[in-house]
Amino acid sequence: MPRGGTTTTRYEDRSQNTWNCASWFEYLLIVILSTILLIGVIVLILFWVLYYRGGLAWSNQPELQFNLHPVLMVGGLVTISGYSILLYRLCRCLKHIYVKLAHMFFHACAVPCVVLGFLAVFESHENLYPDKPHFTSLHTWLGLVTMGLFGLQFVVGFFSFLILLCCENYTYSCRSAMVPIHASFGVVTLMLAIATALTGILDAYDENTKPELEKYVMKSTGMVLVAIGIVVSFAVRRSNAPATAKVYVTERI
Repeated sequence: MPRGGTTTTRYEDRSQNTWNCASWFEYLLIVILSTILLIGVIVLILFWVLYYRGGLAWSNQPELQFNLHPVLMVGGLVTISGYSILLYRLCRCLKHIYVKLAHMFFHACAVPCVVLGFLAVFESHENLYPDKPHFTSLHTWLGLVTMGLFGLQFVVGFFSFLILLCCENYTYSCRSAMVPIHASFGVVTLMLAIATALTGILDAYDENTKPELEKYVMKSTGMVLVAIGIVVSFAVRRSNAPATAKVYVTERI
């Protein structure tokens, strides 16, 4: 307490309660940039597999069946999950329960992408390399960890923040304790998905056999993935938000 009984407001407190032109500019910039990056990465993956790797197919063509793996995994674990995280953080114009439902819906849409992406690469490997063991590379190990954590996050989020709302008053403390854990591991899962995608690109990258333009496409895809990690990490840790300036994503129930 300063002399004279007056109170002062710290700089960070003032900045958290202010929603000015600069804050709106930052907010819109994050929304636009993240949208471009999350859509751009799946467009680059699709362009790569359709133009340079022969297209997509199922088990009747194992070589092309493999191409479903990067498309579905990046689409589910990066693009859709990234939108789900950003929606929960940036969408403050709706009631919180509607944001929760939208957040869960996006993650639910990512589940079949992950399952089909895993089945595609597993069957393709079985048909093309029946004598070669599975799960020997860093990419596959990271992929297993990412899928396991994603599944755990989905189950925990569904029961903790939707089912337990049936007894909202009695489960408040439990849900309150789970929020920062769930939010933190959600970002960790996205970062692991990006790291897994980057190692997958490295595994597929061959300086000696690929056309120069294809190498640029793969490098560009990797850089976009890194940019997604930066933008999403920045967005979820910012304290400014249009509807409630002091609330972090890790503090909402």
